[in-house]
Amino acid sequence: MKFFGFDIGPWQVFGFVGTFIFGTRFFVQWIASERARKSVIPVAFWWLSIFGSLILLLYFIHRRDLVGILGYLPNTIPYTRNLILVYRHRNAQNAMEQA
Repeated sequence: MKFFGFDIGPWQVFGFVGTFIFGTRFFVQWIASERARKSVIPVAFWWLSIFGSLILLLYFIHRRDLVGILGYLPNTIPYTRNLILVYRHRNAQNAMEQA
C-alpha cells in the first residue's frame, strides 16, 4: 500500500505501533501529574516504555538499522529496574500494613 508516496507494509505498521505505544507514555505521565498536581511517574509509563522500546528494537533489527538498534537496545534496563523498585516498594508497604 502507498501512503503519500511511501510504501507501507506490515513492518512499517509494526514500527508505527511501537512509536505510538512509546509516545503514549508521555501523555500517561502528563495526565497523572496533572491529577496529582505534582510530577508523578505512574507504573503504566514504565510498561509502555518497555513495550514500545521492544517493538521498536525489533523493527530496527528487521530494518538492520544500527542507529535505531543502539538507540533502543539499552532502554529496557532502566525501565525494568524502575518497575522492580516500584513493586518492591509496594510489597514492603503491603507487608507493613498487614503487620
